[in-house]
Amino acid sequence: MMVTSKHKKTIGNDMQLKKLALIAGAVALTLTATPFTVQAQTTSSRPLLAQQAGKKGPWQELGLTDAQKQQIKQINQNTRAQIEAVFTPEQRAKLQAAKQARGQGQRQRGKEVWQSLNLTDAQKAQIRQIKESSQKQITAVLTPEQQAKLQQLRQNWQQRRQQRNAQ
Repeated sequence: MMVTSKHKKTIGNDMQLKKLALIAGAVALTLTATPFTVQAQTTSSRPLLAQQAGKKGPWQELGLTDAQKQQIKQINQNTRAQIEAVFTPEQRAKLQAAKQARGQGQRQRGKEVWQSLNLTDAQKAQIRQIKESSQKQITAVLTPEQQAKLQQLRQNWQQRRQQRNAQ
């Protein structure tokens, strides 16, 4: 088949549109999926320290250094990107719609949004593995004393969660 300059131009335009759509999708996903992945992470039995590293509250008890906060922030960003890559385009669209609804005052609970994604068992396993890997990386950033304190905080959170669920 002979390719004319007109066909080359059409092919080039199609490629550019695909690249732009891919970039726009990646940006939109980054901006929209973050709150929901964070909600999913914080409802797990091992909440990610990375989300809370710079915030006040129980995490402040760990006494993180600025360097530790920065390392944990980077781990969190990488984790988010890895989790977002697990979603299908349809799941990303659902996250986008939920974010837009939230912006208009129609707030769904993060757990409901997460469940509406209808993740496959393979996706759930991938996300679980990503979170576990992230947790190990975060733990490696902490001193032994901070690790012990974090373990104590996790146990306290788990007990409170169990008490809430029992009520």
